[in-house]
Amino acid sequence: MKSLLKMFIPVILLALVMMLLAHFMNREEGYAGGNTLTIYNWGDYIDPSLIKKFEKESGIKVIYQTFDSNEAMMTKIEQGGTTFDVAIPSDYAINKMKQENLLIPLDHQKLPNARYIDSRFMDLSFDEGNKYSMPYFWGTLGIIYDQKQFPHVDFSTWDSLWNTDLKNQILLIDGAREIMGIGLNSLGYSLNDTNEAHLNEALHKLKKMTPNVKAIVGDEIKLLMADGEAGVAVTFSGEASEMLSANKDLNYVIPKQGSNLWFDNMVIPKTAKNVDGAHRFIDFMLNPKNAAKNAEYVGYSTPNKAAEKLLPKEIADDKRFYPNLDELNHLEVYDNLGKRMLSHYNELFLEFKMYRK
Repeated sequence: MKSLLKMFIPVILLALVMMLLAHFMNREEGYAGGNTLTIYNWGDYIDPSLIKKFEKESGIKVIYQTFDSNEAMMTKIEQGGTTFDVAIPSDYAINKMKQENLLIPLDHQKLPNARYIDSRFMDLSFDEGNKYSMPYFWGTLGIIYDQKQFPHVDFSTWDSLWNTDLKNQILLIDGAREIMGIGLNSLGYSLNDTNEAHLNEALHKLKKMTPNVKAIVGDEIKLLMADGEAGVAVTFSGEASEMLSANKDLNYVIPKQGSNLWFDNMVIPKTAKNVDGAHRFIDFMLNPKNAAKNAEYVGYSTPNKAAEKLLPKEIADDKRFYPNLDELNHLEVYDNLGKRMLSHYNELFLEFKMYRK
């Protein structure tokens, strides 16, 4: 019997060690519930001090993970297994997640700070009545350019990107909806157009831009533009805000022909284990002081009307990032076009990228 016990003791100890290790890894990967909260967000998209503040005020330990695309985020949540209590997807992704039953309805009684959100950014088509989401940030897609390098180029329309003076000067964001949208908007079509003839017309026009395209990149745009490595870029307003801070020769415009008006909202995924904690975090971020601090750190526009009043005057009065309501009327939110059409957009975008080579 003693010999048998001696054989099993190492096995039992090993099992205990493995259980403890699994528990630790699960916490790091977002599997734990209880007194922890796992947040799934874009990279560098929150003031880190706010996480510490929330932990101190709530007593809840935050596990913070990041994603680099809506599609990657949705895939991980769809697969299950990994627990995320709060996620921050974009408008069309929220609509898709609703359709695929990946979200938990919000309890608005637990979100008293929602009253501070500007009514312009509530009850939008992708989530009517804000049943599943609360606004986090919003912004636009536009053109940032070096005013000293191109003082005589009018960048108020997308057509400026075809100007032959811009040869090998343009950085494009690596996104199918964004780049196909430029082609569509420049022709007077909707960002959500699914007409095959219109899409092919847009692709044909985009191909004519290729001599001007220096590169199709992601986050590198910020560094390249700030350092003067390129003269023009297509980027999101928040990224542009960072570039303007680093390089005073730059300017940002929203083309008159139309562009994307986007929203990133906070949601509670179906996988959530700490639903009460998720509501506490969402309401914490809706607090005007916290929202203002977050907006100043990240650089994107806050949808929180009370928070906007707390921002430094030079930020709140900058019409490039806080335009008047009338200036938003020609902008469009991306619709959820469905898997088949989204795949087609990706195929056309890939053809454009291959044509460059």
